[in-house]
Amino acid sequence: MDRETRALADRHFRGLGGGVAGVGRAPDRVAFVSDPGAFSYADFVRGFLLPNLPCVFSRAFTQGWGSRRRWVTPAGRPDFDHLLRTYGDVVVPVANCGVQEYNSNPKEHMPLRDYITYWKEYIRGGYSSPRGCLYLKDWHLCRDFPAAAEDAFTLPVYFSSDWLNEFWDALEVDDYRFVYAGPAGSWSPFHADIFRSFSWSVNICGRKKWLLFPPGQEETLRDRHGSLPYDVTSPALCDTHLYPQGRLACPPLEVTQEAGEMLFVPSGWHHQVHNLDDTISINHNWVNGFNLASMWCFLQQELRAVQEEVSEWRDSMPDWHHHCQVIMRSCSGINFAEFYHFLKVIAEKRLLILGEAAARDDAGLSFEQAAFDAGRLTDVLASLVAHPDFQRVDTSMFSPQPKELLQQLRKAVAATSAP
Repeated sequence: MDRETRALADRHFRGLGGGVAGVGRAPDRVAFVSDPGAFSYADFVRGFLLPNLPCVFSRAFTQGWGSRRRWVTPAGRPDFDHLLRTYGDVVVPVANCGVQEYNSNPKEHMPLRDYITYWKEYIRGGYSSPRGCLYLKDWHLCRDFPAAAEDAFTLPVYFSSDWLNEFWDALEVDDYRFVYAGPAGSWSPFHADIFRSFSWSVNICGRKKWLLFPPGQEETLRDRHGSLPYDVTSPALCDTHLYPQGRLACPPLEVTQEAGEMLFVPSGWHHQVHNLDDTISINHNWVNGFNLASMWCFLQQELRAVQEEVSEWRDSMPDWHHHCQVIMRSCSGINFAEFYHFLKVIAEKRLLILGEAAARDDAGLSFEQAAFDAGRLTDVLASLVAHPDFQRVDTSMFSPQPKELLQQLRKAVAATSAP
């Protein structure tokens, strides 16, 4: 990040006053970025990160990836033989697209070789099987085979500020980097990405059809019970008794993603995805300073939903507020205490960068990025510290204490403020 881009981003977030900008109606079409040499990180910030809009990058951005050479046959189909030789014994998660389990699909685990055997039989059967349509989803290739992952892809600079995976890498526990692979007809039901993160997705081979809805549009798709649809292409959405606001819904932004192309999915955009061909893709979820406030807003909404659900026991249940945090973590994967730990890990890394840069009198690109990050961390941490439900969390064992970390960040931001 250069100084001009940082100043632009800082002005943008000051204008929001700690809030989250909306998008409203979807644009008429997705923007297409064709030339890597003519598109900078600053261009990505101005055109897509700040306005929170999707875009597609051409296959030129991924042409050097090892996965595009090794995982794909000359005919552009999945190279089953290579995948079997390299990963055949790896146990992978597989979803059954034909079975609805709440608003998702049930999963099982099997060796990759068994899944590929099924996939070949599915193709021979005219893309049909008594076992249904199975889809390999959320395979943590980077976590399980870091050396192989380094050859499979090169992280694009536009997505390099990735706090979510930076945090999990520091803990050496998990990550949000995935491989998806499945036959034509496999699909992912309607959803928004975890924690309202950004995501990027590259088709190593095959094509996908994306149906994208900007933040807020999903509200018109709720049924009379308040639930979001499982499948936005279902004729049931035309039933105004079941979906009373359906007539207000805008058409989705439809994108056909070709082989080798890379799609940026902005924060909070609900989407549904269909594989048009036999397809392999690499996908990352990521959070940074540009969508941290969206993540924080989402977590507050999740806690409120839990509190409303168990409100009748508020007066009779000992430690009701603590139990709400426990339930929230089981439903959302994180609670307020863990969100503070996430902020702390990233904040301490940025404070270290800023301290080292000050000692060298070096205001380079990493300095500008760290200074921007520190500003966003300060705003969200201040909101967290002031939140009544966080004030009920036992922070006695936290180090540093939240208010102490907030003071450190404010001091750093004051010392590095852009004009």
